[in-house]
Amino acid sequence: MTQPRPRIYHLLGNLLTFHAFPSETGDRYTIVEIKTAPGAGAPPNHHAGEDESFFVLEGEFEFLVNGETTKVKSGDFVKVPEGAIHAFSCTGQEPGRLLCINSPGAMHDTFFTEAGEEMPDGTTDVPRPDGPPDIPAIMAVADKVGMTILAPDKAPA
Repeated sequence: MTQPRPRIYHLLGNLLTFHAFPSETGDRYTIVEIKTAPGAGAPPNHHAGEDESFFVLEGEFEFLVNGETTKVKSGDFVKVPEGAIHAFSCTGQEPGRLLCINSPGAMHDTFFTEAGEEMPDGTTDVPRPDGPPDIPAIMAVADKVGMTILAPDKAPA
């Protein structure tokens, strides 16, 4: 009997809950709910071959998309065009929640699951870090999947 695939991962202050893996959608998309701790988010990055969209379920965020910064809140939608430099951070006092859709999704599936820490089923709180993130390991996975992560000071303002 095949062991079910883990569905919850922690990465850089984000709790990533997979609602649909590409293997479950005919390799067309992935759906991930992201619970983000205040001040955490995703560093500036870009990638070819995948569209990315975010719907804000709860909280307040700041998104950077191709040099333009936008503040968003519950009910707002952010589209990241393929190849665009983008980043986000939770700007509220409480954790925020995003619904993220990646198409076709294989890149993000691999990045989140290989760079992230597997969490037990039912985990709902973003864990506190037990030390600094392993940036070289995260960068190696990003490189493997074709994602470029930029230093925050190298992203267009």
